[in-house]
Amino acid sequence: MKYRLMDILACPMCKHFPLELYVLNENIYENRSLSGREKPLCELYCGFLRKNVNDAKEPPCEECIKKEVDIGVLYCSSCGRWYPIMEEIPRMLPDELRSKKEELEFLRKYKDKIPEKIVYEGKPFNLKTS
Repeated sequence: MKYRLMDILACPMCKHFPLELYVLNENIYENRSLSGREKPLCELYCGFLRKNVNDAKEPPCEECIKKEVDIGVLYCSSCGRWYPIMEEIPRMLPDELRSKKEELEFLRKYKDKIPEKIVYEGKPFNLKTS
């Protein structure tokens, strides 16, 4: 997932913006560049710095464009839902379309790298209520 997606992603359930991003692994693509694009690339929120664009004195767009989140978690601080990022793809589905088995396996695998609020209290699935 490109960091700049954080500028447009909101929780599909409660529409809260911005989401919290927890990166467990990222891929680096050195051959990417801004090539004439205007900075900053993001309008409201810089996912790479995890702050509002207006609060970033010099947004690191050159560095950001080369990186993608391979494995991670998006978390909504408003409703407590979490969404896994697997193989660079954020899986942001409504509760009824999510795979409990797959997501609990994800939590078990990465529980030492993910905040406890997600592992044990996150919605719709967590290790406390599984």
